[in-house]
Amino acid sequence: MKIKTKKLSYDEVMAKPLWKHKKPIKQSSFWRFVLRMASRGELKATDFTCERMGMERLGKKEPCLFLMNHSSFTDLQIASELLYDRQFHIVCTNDGFVGKEGLMRRIGCIPTKKFIMDMQLVKDMKYTFEKLKSSILMYPEASYSFDGTETPLPDSLGKCVKLMKVPVVMIRTKGAFLRDPLYNCLNKRDVKVSAYMKYLLSAEECEKLSAEEITEAIRKEFSYDHFKEQKADGIRVKEPFRALGLHRALYCCPHCLTEGNTVGEGINLTCNSCGEVYELSEEGTLFRDSKSSVSEGEDFTYVSDWYAWQRGRVRKEIEDGSYSYDADVDIRMLVDSEAVYEVGEGHLHHDENGFRLTGCDGKLDFTMKPSESYSLYADYFWYELGDMICIGNNKRQYYCFPKEGQNRNVAKVRLATEEIFKRLNSAKKMQNRG
Repeated sequence: MKIKTKKLSYDEVMAKPLWKHKKPIKQSSFWRFVLRMASRGELKATDFTCERMGMERLGKKEPCLFLMNHSSFTDLQIASELLYDRQFHIVCTNDGFVGKEGLMRRIGCIPTKKFIMDMQLVKDMKYTFEKLKSSILMYPEASYSFDGTETPLPDSLGKCVKLMKVPVVMIRTKGAFLRDPLYNCLNKRDVKVSAYMKYLLSAEECEKLSAEEITEAIRKEFSYDHFKEQKADGIRVKEPFRALGLHRALYCCPHCLTEGNTVGEGINLTCNSCGEVYELSEEGTLFRDSKSSVSEGEDFTYVSDWYAWQRGRVRKEIEDGSYSYDADVDIRMLVDSEAVYEVGEGHLHHDENGFRLTGCDGKLDFTMKPSESYSLYADYFWYELGDMICIGNNKRQYYCFPKEGQNRNVAKVRLATEEIFKRLNSAKKMQNRG
């Protein structure tokens, strides 16, 4: 999938009128039919099945909040099949509206900004439930999983659910990540995909429970590890490109500790610094090459364990004050639905004090505090343009693409953003208790 881009100067983009808010419009059965038919071929290829648990508790026309884990683009196709029998709206990132806002609104999409506080979204959701009498599909993780495990959920999720006063249903997919993991450069694998729909909370239960209890109940449902499930379920991924791009997630060698010099090709992940080689097996486990001369360092059986080890290293860097990220970047901006605007070049810096983006011949100087976001909109091969880091606010968003030869470890920057926020949040809670 690609996105419409347009080259304009920074001044021209800053002079453009900002995106005008529009209320959600009622979704028609015609567009549900179109979505379902467009998804049929993909789901047939995956032999898709779904198990339903407690769904008899949900009225046929009762508005409901559907929460779904986010593994790949296949998620939307699954939802189009499962929710076909009811009117539903989809909360999605606003860059998905670029070049096709009218169509996206008719389909029932509600735009929002990833990892940026968006009070307008809460109002739009209330309007959709109360005035349009429609259900809403939401991916609370907001971004695809990098390593096959869940991504952080916002602490505010329980508060949002209580405000909506509707039942909550969980949709959990299996196989969608294995079929089309984000790191694998859009190459799909021959994997069966399934899902279950579980009636999680009634409107009455949401009213009685505290926001914290609701958030915790939802978090339990969002606990998973696709690679470990693959091994346990005996699922085999036989494609000879299954490790292609894996270095995007596993960027640090656990033996020589060099960052940014691992390469995922074919079925192997290789460190070009020390020569260490891991094979990603058909069952989703990692095997270290026995011929390697390197003996020191960690050994990992699963991608998720390696990724968690990297998180621990990032956390330690933050604690001892040594973490920072710097890269020269190409900058694109989003201010409306007409296009993503190419505005020039700049430099992106990140540390425990947050982000700072400068550039466009000295005209751009944007900062973002670490307390403003619990995670980061970072992506691999974003709309086929490249690996990307997005920062911004409710008015403008800046998409930063590290240049060739620069530090492209966007996974590390996302980990750092999450760990810095957690550190600040923990300190704030301790202060409040004191």
